[in-house]
Amino acid sequence: MAKNKYSYEKYQREQAKKKKKEAKRLKKLNRAAGIEEENPEAIGEDEEKTDDETEEEEEKTEVEES
Repeated sequence: MAKNKYSYEKYQREQAKKKKKEAKRLKKLNRAAGIEEENPEAIGEDEEKTDDETEEEEEKTEVEES
């Protein structure tokens, strides 16, 4: 019987929430400072992907292939 990856999935959800919360906090700080963003999605795209993000993308492709 296959094991569920509940704890890993929960960890991924928590990380996504933290990332979203941080992006929102930075956006509020920038708005308060008078800096307007042209493309809010561009924030963080220049950063390298973490191993967790890379693994998550690989899992998605595996699921889609099935």
